[in-house]
Amino acid sequence: MTDDEAMVPRIKRVSKEKKKLKIPVLNILLVLFCSFLLMVSTFVQLNITHFIIPFDIFSNHALTKKDFLYTFSIIPQIPAVMFVVGLLGRRLGITSVIIYILTGLFLLPVFALGGGVRYILEPGFGYIAAYIPAVFFAGSILKSGFSIKNILKAALIGVLTIHFIGIIYMLFISAIKHEGWGFIKGWMLSQSLLKLAYDYVLSLIALFAAKYVNKYIKYLIS
Repeated sequence: MTDDEAMVPRIKRVSKEKKKLKIPVLNILLVLFCSFLLMVSTFVQLNITHFIIPFDIFSNHALTKKDFLYTFSIIPQIPAVMFVVGLLGRRLGITSVIIYILTGLFLLPVFALGGGVRYILEPGFGYIAAYIPAVFFAGSILKSGFSIKNILKAALIGVLTIHFIGIIYMLFISAIKHEGWGFIKGWMLSQSLLKLAYDYVLSLIALFAAKYVNKYIKYLIS
């Protein structure tokens, strides 16, 4: 065996060791980036304008162009959560979400209405806590691949999990604080019922984006 032939296994071994070192470092950076993304998405507001059919289209009321357009304002944090699970997977995605939650509870006011341990008593904290099971369920579905069926299912299960737990938690906190039905009805209408479709569509877009970002990252480290 020549010296060159003897060097080949050694070069391959060194290359594998470098790749093993590179991947954990990359994972740490991606987890921190995704936690930061969740923080930023809390303070972003998207105004979505789209076509609708007005209820009074068959009335004698003269309709204008504005009557056929509807604008909905949404904070895209739930789609951001779906992007995180699509990019990181179940285990690292949960890690990123936990870092975000702990940051909001103990370090910085990164939640929509501030932060601190007392935020647990806010009606909206249930939505934030629900990110963890949502990532678990969606990540479990995507573990078998990013097929269209899996993406549709993961987005639906993820979004419904967040809203369902969020509503249950809000009802629990409302009962403790003796909030009236008017508050509960208004909260459910504004925070869940009107947002569900928008969260789902944006989550689909986020998962498709995560799919290709993931492919690009794997290409870079291969």
